[in-house]
Amino acid sequence: MMEPRPSSVAEIARRTCAGRSFEFELSDFLHEFARQKDYGMLTEPPVLLGELVPNGGIQDAYLAAVAASLAASLGRSAPPWVRDSERVLREPWFASPGRHMRALLLVESPAAFRERNLFVTANALSVA
Repeated sequence: MMEPRPSSVAEIARRTCAGRSFEFELSDFLHEFARQKDYGMLTEPPVLLGELVPNGGIQDAYLAAVAASLAASLGRSAPPWVRDSERVLREPWFASPGRHMRALLLVESPAAFRERNLFVTANALSVA
C-alpha cells in the first residue's frame, strides 16, 4: 500500500529527516498542493540544517521559497516562518553547474528563490 503524499511543508522536512528523498517528497507535495490549494499546508517545518541531512541548509531555504511562492499563488501573504534568517543561504546555490546555466538561472529564478540565494529554473514549482 502506498503512503499518502506529504500534506504539508513540515511533513516534507520530517520525511527528509527520516531518510526519504527531499526531491521526491517535494514533488509529491507539489502535486498534493495543486490538488488542494490549501494555505494550511504551508506549516512551519523543522530546520534541517544541523540534522543529519545532506544539504539541510539548502533545503531549509528551498522550503521557505516554496511556501512563499505557493502562498503568493493563492493571493496570500507568506507565512512568517519563511523570513527566518536560517532559511536564507549565505552563499549562492545554483541548481545546475556550468557558467552558461548560471546565467540562465540568475535570470529565470522566481523572486522567492532569489531572495534566499537560490537560483533555479522558472519552472521549479511546476508539477509534470
